[in-house]
Amino acid sequence: MTLGAAVAGCGLPRSGPSKSEVMNSSVQRNGSAYVVLTSRGIAKAANYAPALGFSSGFRSTGVVGSDTIRAGDTLGLTIWENVDQGILSATGAPTPLNSVQVDGDGYIFVPYAGRIRAAGLTPEQLRNTITNSLQMQTPDPQVMVAREAGDGATVSVAGSVGAQGVYPIERPTRTLSSMLAQAGGLTIESEIAQVTVLRGDQRGTIWFNSLFQAPQNDIALRGGDRILVEADKRSYTALGATGAQTRINFNSQELTAMEALAQVGGLQSNTADPTGIFVLREEPESVARVVTGDPALYGPQQVVYVLNLTSGEGLFVAKDFQIRNDDTIYVTEAPWAQFNKAMSTFFGSLNTAASSQQLATGF
Repeated sequence: MTLGAAVAGCGLPRSGPSKSEVMNSSVQRNGSAYVVLTSRGIAKAANYAPALGFSSGFRSTGVVGSDTIRAGDTLGLTIWENVDQGILSATGAPTPLNSVQVDGDGYIFVPYAGRIRAAGLTPEQLRNTITNSLQMQTPDPQVMVAREAGDGATVSVAGSVGAQGVYPIERPTRTLSSMLAQAGGLTIESEIAQVTVLRGDQRGTIWFNSLFQAPQNDIALRGGDRILVEADKRSYTALGATGAQTRINFNSQELTAMEALAQVGGLQSNTADPTGIFVLREEPESVARVVTGDPALYGPQQVVYVLNLTSGEGLFVAKDFQIRNDDTIYVTEAPWAQFNKAMSTFFGSLNTAASSQQLATGF
């Protein structure tokens, strides 16, 4: 045993610092991080996460009236004159004016009526305006106005949807959920899908599922909105005596320490120390003051949470403790793991030496 301890002190390979070395790095021992023994109360206080959602500017926007004409819309006009020899037709037949586009200033041009403002009017209001302008040139004209496909009120949909593209805001697609359905729905799991809407200098992001869980998130759309659907980009890093040492993407909206450990294959049963599981993160000032018990802290703080899975209480704490984006989970090796490595190294060296001697002597 003495020989094994001596060999163990000679710098054997290991996955990282020991439990005692991490504990010694605490602020209480002149280190740089606060080491906090995690309880259920601490786990609850640390479960802080920036909430996703739309601002009141998005939620208070009313549904666009589907009959309102906007700049960029395309209209179809048909004009009947009440005389055989009219100003637009010499045969008494109706005069079609197809694909009349509303210009950037919101105006259209109608022969003998001139430049008429169309944006902001309904087709019925525009019909009356054109009729009043034409009846000074021809008696009792009849006018029909219809909206055609145009780019006056469109949104762009990109990302993980069935059909990316530019879509018009029409009566069936005036809200966010209906527009996503029009774009072919999601091509990723809804549990990890985030929807971002950009409107001018405003930006809002929600979970896709919250569109149906909270109806106020199904906001009304406006022309020029940009909609982006993408998978959750949050991740955490697992190091030490775990089944995998790597960076892992979240597979759900909420991820506990227990689930995160399971996601990387759990603890290595032959080396891991279940009393030395650490979660490293930078906490905002408000959270750091609560979990450290120091109300005088100022600014973000480095905090190391200690989890102990050797008791029922510790298991429930790990089940309640929420992992956040950019967290690092580090599992230390048990003290006897280094001893076993030392003994294996020592006896392995003896066996190698004995084999070499046998080869040299021919036995």
